[in-house]
Amino acid sequence: MNKVILMGRLTRDPEMRYSQDMAIARFSLAIDRRFKKQGDTVTADFFNCTAFGKQGEFVEKYLKQGTKVLVTGRIQNDNYTNKDGQKVYSVQVIVEEIEFAESKNSSAGGAGYAPNMPSGEKIEPTAPGDDFMNINPKFDKDLPFGD
Repeated sequence: MNKVILMGRLTRDPEMRYSQDMAIARFSLAIDRRFKKQGDTVTADFFNCTAFGKQGEFVEKYLKQGTKVLVTGRIQNDNYTNKDGQKVYSVQVIVEEIEFAESKNSSAGGAGYAPNMPSGEKIEPTAPGDDFMNINPKFDKDLPFGD
């Protein structure tokens, strides 16, 4: 099985190409590491992604540098031999599904997205920099936990 799920932010605006009336969008995602070794200065990994067809059109229309997205897809090796005869190893994510990972308000510094929350009420993150939100089960009876 070859399946990958990534959530991160676009490091730059997507690069677009068209081939035989098909949109091809290339972009890079920065994925924060949950843990880091002592003395390690790297706190994120960067993954090259390619979206074709409808997903490519979605990327072109709605995504830009800094947008937080959730991507599902597969990993593909793009190994080749360069003109100097050296083997070059490269990996990319072929996007199968893509969706926003935060609301427009969240990306602009607003509160979290809460579709079942009565108007005027906001859900705040549990701690600064934490992507989890406190949820009041009385507003969402479909949650699999609670009293």
